[in-house]
Amino acid sequence: MVACTEMGAPDERMGMTGEQTRMPDDLDPRPSWDHAWIVIPAYDEARTIRKLALGALARCPRVIVVDDGSRDGTVAELDGLPVVVLRHEENRGKAASLRTAFEYALARQADCVITLDGDGQHDPADTELLLSTWRSHPQRIVIGSRLHDRSNFPRARYNANKFACFWISWAAGHPIADSQSGYRVYPREVMRIALGPRIRGSRFTFESEILIEAAHRGHPTLAVAIPGHYPANARPSHFRPVVDIGKIVIMVAGRLLRQGMAPRGLWRSLGTASVLPGRRDDDARPAPAEADPKPTAKDASLDAPTR
Repeated sequence: MVACTEMGAPDERMGMTGEQTRMPDDLDPRPSWDHAWIVIPAYDEARTIRKLALGALARCPRVIVVDDGSRDGTVAELDGLPVVVLRHEENRGKAASLRTAFEYALARQADCVITLDGDGQHDPADTELLLSTWRSHPQRIVIGSRLHDRSNFPRARYNANKFACFWISWAAGHPIADSQSGYRVYPREVMRIALGPRIRGSRFTFESEILIEAAHRGHPTLAVAIPGHYPANARPSHFRPVVDIGKIVIMVAGRLLRQGMAPRGLWRSLGTASVLPGRRDDDARPAPAEADPKPTAKDASLDAPTR
């Protein structure tokens, strides 16, 4: 196994607390799913959502799909599956979807949620490694990092993500391996921070602002390597590399100005981000068999569970 870059004594430039990160060989391969939820924000994901939901259900019985005003039959694809569907009648953006899911999960005493994008780029098989890592580091936001896997990463998105990582890491005061990955474990405390008044971002800036604000309040990130995967049948990405990265940089710049440009945060951010090795294909525990039931019901809710 590849050694983790963050071991031993704390490094001032890395801005960490001295907490040692446990290696995957030391992690529980079958972590407890008690009080953990899987969350899938979805907007026009009819081509991928059913397979993704089945994969999530094979690992966790508590799966939330937030349908953000889809117009392509996304909700119909979930018919017959025991998932919670929360609906927005109109498209409100990913930030609104995550807020809806966080509120629902917190009201049901969730300790954490694991978020996966609805376009199929995140493999539910990696949820157990991310959850096990979080169980060992419950104050961290655990991120599934793809930036090591350039062979499967679209060049424009790779360059945009690296650019965003520099700015967000500076404002957060520690190096972040993949600031734009939506595959994350959010602890209960971070969900509460995200719903608080200090985070005002919308759409894609919301996830970046969470990383900054949470780091300032004692919740830095820890990354686990995951493969870059972009299904051929997925819809085009909603992420616009130039426009959305521009909005993120403007948000970060505003925070840096309010922090006096945070020179110490810049210095700390220049270290190497911690990335734990991901699972190997032969290490993956087979998921329980998941039958695909025939459609049996229609959804008719507004921001409310139906399954």
